Amino acid sequence: MRILLVDDNKTNLSLLTRLVEKLPDCVAIPYLHPEDVLADAPALEFDIAVIDFQMPVYSGIELLTELVRFETYRDKPVVFVTADTDTATRMAALNAGAIDFLTKPVNPLEFQARIKNLVALVDARNKLADKAEWLRIEVEKAVVELRAREEEIIDRLTIAASYKDFETARHTRRVGLYSEAIARAYGMEARACSDIRLASPMHDIGKVAIPDAVLLKNGKLTEQEFAAMQRHTVVGCDILRESKSSLLQLAAEIAGSHHERWDGQGYPFRLSGETIPVSGRIVAIADNFDALTSARPYKEAWSVDRAVAHIRERSGSHFDPRCVAAFDKALSVILEIMETDRRESLLSVPTSCIPVHAGCSQSKESFERCRRAISDARVEKNDGPLTVAMMTSPTTQNYELENQPTALQGR
Repeated sequence: MRILLVDDNKTNLSLLTRLVEKLPDCVAIPYLHPEDVLADAPALEFDIAVIDFQMPVYSGIELLTELVRFETYRDKPVVFVTADTDTATRMAALNAGAIDFLTKPVNPLEFQARIKNLVALVDARNKLADKAEWLRIEVEKAVVELRAREEEIIDRLTIAASYKDFETARHTRRVGLYSEAIARAYGMEARACSDIRLASPMHDIGKVAIPDAVLLKNGKLTEQEFAAMQRHTVVGCDILRESKSSLLQLAAEIAGSHHERWDGQGYPFRLSGETIPVSGRIVAIADNFDALTSARPYKEAWSVDRAVAHIRERSGSHFDPRCVAAFDKALSVILEIMETDRRESLLSVPTSCIPVHAGCSQSKESFERCRRAISDARVEKNDGPLTVAMMTSPTTQNYELENQPTALQGR
């Protein structure tokens, strides 16, 4: 324990130094001039300070007042040594931050007893601070682990949703990255942007409840089929909304709102304007843009320029104008994501199971076994024409089909 001693009397300072050195595990740091203490601050390290009340240049109170300007010294216990027994003097010292007094001439036994008590107090405080820091670190570790588990749950559920179509996993991954870029350009905090990236890939989780004959149909949907398709928003929200996880609750919000329109003509609840959660407004644009720029068995991929023009034209009707502005601002980042995904998809020797699970690292042999097993399971699941449709099925994302009536646009 380091004990700072400040006294302008050499004899008193020598006495205090010897008394401190007799205490176990204590080191004296003697200063004859208070201005030298301030000259060495804040690099000077001590645990307890014993300061003479009456000194030239700086009195004890003035020295303490200057010391506590440094944050590192604000909680250090200070004892004043004074020959003055006046109540006003002692009150002034207490108001300055002193916690104890020693009366001159200093009694060696009393000095050692009081310093021992202060050493025990400081030691207990340090241990408590260490325990609090340890507890803070443990809580942070637990939060990180919980977050990792939440992300894994979302990842697993996304895999389940993409089971019917290899391309779905790539689509959901892109939508997540696009949504994060738009959210950042929108002005959201970093954590909220990250949450949207993690939660948005589950926007179509409700399609697990849609009949294959509807979900995997290559041609135009009938009005009845389209009504069945619309149910995926409500089902997805229902699957996720009771979770205690904030990420899954956000995913439920996105699943239930990403087909709503700014003008109130969307589904399932015909929400309009800012009554639509901002997460759903952002993902609606990301989902549309990716669907438009992706090739499907029933449509060619649109050019980026055409897709961007399509979204801009629907600002204020289909899409939130502010989100469209954020999309424009994030467009360069979105195009970089598109190019990275394109290069990954063209790899001749897959090094990871990207089409099925973007986070799964596998050898080429494991990848091929995984792909064959899933393909075999799909073939066994289906009979007749749907077997072929399963292997080449559309992802049926949220976009407008040119050959669909307005009421039937967008799956």
